[in-house]
Amino acid sequence: MKHYLLSVVQPAGGTPPAADELAEIMRRVEAFNDELRAAGAWVFAGGLHGPETATVLRPQGGDVLVTDGPYAEGKEYLGGLCLIRAADLDEALEWGRKAALATTLPIEVRPFADQH
Repeated sequence: MKHYLLSVVQPAGGTPPAADELAEIMRRVEAFNDELRAAGAWVFAGGLHGPETATVLRPQGGDVLVTDGPYAEGKEYLGGLCLIRAADLDEALEWGRKAALATTLPIEVRPFADQH
C-alpha cells in the first residue's frame, strides 16, 4: 500500500455555505471518513483554518525569519487534507472522487515520493 494526500482546495474569498447546507456537507464528509476507516484506507484527516492564520518560517542568513500570513497569495488555498492508504493511483483517485462529491470542492490527489 502507498500513501496519498487528498488536498481540499478551498476558494479564497468565497461565501461560506448556509448553515443547513454546511451541516449536510459535514454529514457527507463524516460518512466518507467512516467509509475510509471501514476499508482500512484511513490514516488522518482534518480541516485547516484560513491562510490568514498562517505563520511562515523562512531561513535567512543562518537565522529564521518569522512572518504572519500565508506563504503566497492565491485564488485558492489548502482548506483541509486527508492522508490515505491505497494500492495504486487508480484507487487513490476513486477516493478523491468520493471526497470531491462529499465536500463539493476540488480535491488534489498526490502520491508521497519514493514509496516502494
